[in-house]
Amino acid sequence: MTDSVPVRAGKRERLADAAARVFHEQGVEKTTIADIARVAEVPVGNVYYYFKTKDQLVQAAIGAHARTLREVLGDLERQGTPGDRLRALVRGWVAQRETAALFGCPSGTLATELDKRADGLDAELAAVMRELLAWIEAQFVAMGRADAAELAVALLAAYQGISLLTNTFRDPAMMAAEGRRLEEWISSLEGATAV
Repeated sequence: MTDSVPVRAGKRERLADAAARVFHEQGVEKTTIADIARVAEVPVGNVYYYFKTKDQLVQAAIGAHARTLREVLGDLERQGTPGDRLRALVRGWVAQRETAALFGCPSGTLATELDKRADGLDAELAAVMRELLAWIEAQFVAMGRADAAELAVALLAAYQGISLLTNTFRDPAMMAAEGRRLEEWISSLEGATAV
């Protein structure tokens, strides 16, 4: 874990970004407010001005995940074709393989942890993940695929599965290999009709 979040925003956003990162690296239960304050480079006492509870920091971390997702999807929209966008998404996942080997998928690991709680925060994170799923589905629709919804689930499930295996075996090469396979799969679907 590095020591700080890049200074690019106000304290509230820095705390949200730091919470997302520290929860990913340590888990919600093991993380203290002091851990988040240190990474955000904010005095611990100031955290309580913005967030009264750790659960509010979890909610802010979910918001940081949503913000990051929207930035990534905005960047992907600049790619030429729907297939190009999907392959770029996969390459982005693969580029994070070292982090996945250490900690797993940021959203996936948080979703697993929040699922064990009964406070509704799992549903908030599910909405963020649903946004990604809808974007993937839209790319397959634009490719002319009648089975776009199923393909979107398959792609996201493949990523979540390989993130888990990459983390379990601490083997980034697994994600690189799966990324190549997924890019080939996406290419094979271009111009093909759904059966």
